[in-house]
Amino acid sequence: MKHVGILAHSVPGAAMCFRHYCETAMAELGDHNHPDVTMDCVAMGQSMPAWETGDYDTVRDILARSVDRLAAAGADFFLCPDNTAHLALERPGVDLALPGLHIAEVVARTAKAAGYNRVGVLGTRWTMEAGLYPRVLTEHGISAGIPDAESRALIQERTFGELTHGVFTEETRAEFVTVIRRLAAEGCDAVALVCTEFPLLVPPAESPIPTLESTTLVAEAAADVALDREPLPTWRGGPPDR
Repeated sequence: MKHVGILAHSVPGAAMCFRHYCETAMAELGDHNHPDVTMDCVAMGQSMPAWETGDYDTVRDILARSVDRLAAAGADFFLCPDNTAHLALERPGVDLALPGLHIAEVVARTAKAAGYNRVGVLGTRWTMEAGLYPRVLTEHGISAGIPDAESRALIQERTFGELTHGVFTEETRAEFVTVIRRLAAEGCDAVALVCTEFPLLVPPAESPIPTLESTTLVAEAAADVALDREPLPTWRGGPPDR
């Protein structure tokens, strides 16, 4: 079995990923049994000034420190449940110390296997306005639906004003569901919840169309690798090779 490292960025989502990974492995190995897992987190507050100014290279350097520490702890590969972090991890630079799963690739492969044609993308403003998900989905034959500017601003404010602090209200849930309904009206047959906190706010039963939860999907993909059902990944930062 392989030792997985979790590169944490936001606290609620990283905790969710850790738990789901362990529970996925225990479903196969039995109670209290799972492959080794190590989680490392540089406080997101250290990265926020760079996020706000678009300095992704500085964010990459910060995240790379976590990958270095995961490698030193004995991890064989890593995953990062934070989609926005992948905007920085895709920046050019020295290879990361470990190979990692690319979260957008995991989501896109799942969407393709499910037969979806157009997938709405709900994430931070940075993720929704970047080319990452439209690019990766298109590479898998799927188009991407992005919320309008007003909705993107609302989602950003709620994400960092509430969700990353562990605050989940019925009012905010209703606002997110309204955005998803608009995406469905525009032809989306599924919605990718590509911010680690969003599945905690909008569970599948609350969404008007099927959800693709990036946090749980990448945790399950990691379990497949750790349990030798899938090969080790090869991506070490930068745009992933396909």
